[in-house]
Amino acid sequence: MKSFMDQDFLLDTGVAQQLYHDIAADLPIIDYHSHLPPKEIADRKAWRNITELWLGGDHYKWRLMRSAGMDESLITGDADDEAKFNAFCSALPQAIGNPIYHWSHLELRRIFGIDTIINAKNASQLWTDINQKLAQMDSWSMLKQANVEIACTTDDPADDLLDHQRIANSALSTRVLPAFRPDKAMRINDAGFIDYLATLGQCSGVEIHSFKQLITALAKRIEFFHLQGARISDHAVDLALPHQVMSDAELEIVFQQRLAGQLLSSAAQSQYLFAILAQLAPHYAAHQWTMCLHIGAQRNNNQRQLIRLGADTGYDAISGMDVSLGLAHLLDTLDAQQCLPKTMLFCLNPNLNEVLSTLMGCYQDGSIAGKVQFGPAWWFNDHKEGNLQQFITLANHGVFGAFVGMVTDSRSFASYPRHDYFRRLLCRQVGAWVESGEYPHDEAALSQIIRGVCYDNAKKYFSL
Repeated sequence: MKSFMDQDFLLDTGVAQQLYHDIAADLPIIDYHSHLPPKEIADRKAWRNITELWLGGDHYKWRLMRSAGMDESLITGDADDEAKFNAFCSALPQAIGNPIYHWSHLELRRIFGIDTIINAKNASQLWTDINQKLAQMDSWSMLKQANVEIACTTDDPADDLLDHQRIANSALSTRVLPAFRPDKAMRINDAGFIDYLATLGQCSGVEIHSFKQLITALAKRIEFFHLQGARISDHAVDLALPHQVMSDAELEIVFQQRLAGQLLSSAAQSQYLFAILAQLAPHYAAHQWTMCLHIGAQRNNNQRQLIRLGADTGYDAISGMDVSLGLAHLLDTLDAQQCLPKTMLFCLNPNLNEVLSTLMGCYQDGSIAGKVQFGPAWWFNDHKEGNLQQFITLANHGVFGAFVGMVTDSRSFASYPRHDYFRRLLCRQVGAWVESGEYPHDEAALSQIIRGVCYDNAKKYFSL
């Protein structure tokens, strides 16, 4: 029986151990998609205790605790912080096989240097020991300790990016760059959409009374973001894209209906989503940005809790929507116009892995390795089997050595040990191919692959 999470955790072959310890373990991190709040970086945020750091906004842990039968008062409610921490420590041992079990222990060891099992028996001592160490830490020290070279945040087009400017003018060694996330402009049926257009219009200097003016305003903000270091856009594709699209005149009628206060059908919302992506992508291509499409989330499924707690509180799921024809039409339209930007397809539904990984091969053009990427295992797929499945699917249909690797997709500064989890699984899979005789034990070639996936490829691909 192996020891619990020892130095060779997840590394089940000699080759895997060699690749991890000699190459992957100490490489810097490029976190090209996160939800870290820039203000908390600019302010050098410190945490009052481990509950604020671990449970303050982590809907992964919230879902786990609810499933373990914990009352909401101990999760997002008014219980005191130590009681919430104790509740998490009581729930975690039940989550055998859940990646949060491994992540939490990796965080405990790598961030705090504490090698203790998290459970109810140890909760009181952990509360004291962790908080004592945490009192000497802040957001800067977290990034430095994790060896984060570059972190990209998620920023609204109307954001003034003043916090990013504060960070850029500070002594922080980690480069923190904005990423363009126009969700509020894309979600045309949201209650705040019309008010948001006024905000966007004010910051861009464009009064928005038409769809064309909306694109003009967003294009101006892309220019502004580019000057602040942005090289990536993020888009939630939560609706199936149409494979037959409206004319410009028809789309304008739809847009005017929404400005008049009318809610749109699902079909009209899909047409609008396609148009936004099709109109913004040429601007991304012109700036050599990467367009990231996060495909397959079904959000806010529990309306009672949405009203009570708001969005992003742990009530999202995987969508079963069909994406193939509409997505292909979008990519083909852009390719035909020679304005398809570098594109990443993040897949939340593992049943679509083969669909997206084969679709990406249709739009490679030799301009850069892996111009269209099959993104890393994301959100509900970010677990042991999900990562291994992503590796194998990408290898089956693409060039694995061109893969740009892992993202945290997290709001937590404590999440960076997930990169260690990813790297161990990466070395496990590559090691398995070597040990089985499917790839030679060519140390130079293997080093190039591991370094590339962990670090080198992302830096080159995103022009960072």
